[in-house]
Amino acid sequence: MKVLQPPGWANPKGYSNGVTVRGRLIFVAGQVGWDEQCIFQADDLVGQVAQALKNIVAILAEAGAKPEHIVRMNWYLGDKDEYDVSQKELGRVFREIIGSYDAAMTAVQVAGFVEKGAKVEIEVTAVIPDQ
Repeated sequence: MKVLQPPGWANPKGYSNGVTVRGRLIFVAGQVGWDEQCIFQADDLVGQVAQALKNIVAILAEAGAKPEHIVRMNWYLGDKDEYDVSQKELGRVFREIIGSYDAAMTAVQVAGFVEKGAKVEIEVTAVIPDQ
C-alpha cells in the first residue's frame, strides 16, 4: 500500500487522505457491535467499537487477510459527541485490535441504525497484495 499525501498538505491524524494498492479485494459489510450470536454485550460506544472491530478481524481472517490489509474504513456513528469524548479510549481499543493504521477513513454521524441498540457500524475494504 502506498499512502497518497499531496505535497504541502498537513498530515492527517489516525488515517490517510488516500492510498493506492494492487491485489485481491475483500469487502466487509458494515459490522455493528454485537457478538457472533447477534447480541449486544456492551451498550457504550467503546465496547461496541471493540466488538465491531473484532468482527471485522474475524471476517478478514476468513479471506486469509489481516488488519494490515485494510485500505479503507467507514465509520457510521449514532452520536458524534460520544465519539468525540471517547477519542482516547477508542484509539487504545483500535490499536489493540487493528494496530497502526494508514488506510483512508471516513467517519459520519447518522440518524440511526437498522439494528436496535447499535451505536456504531463500521465497514472496510481490504486488499491482499499480489505476490
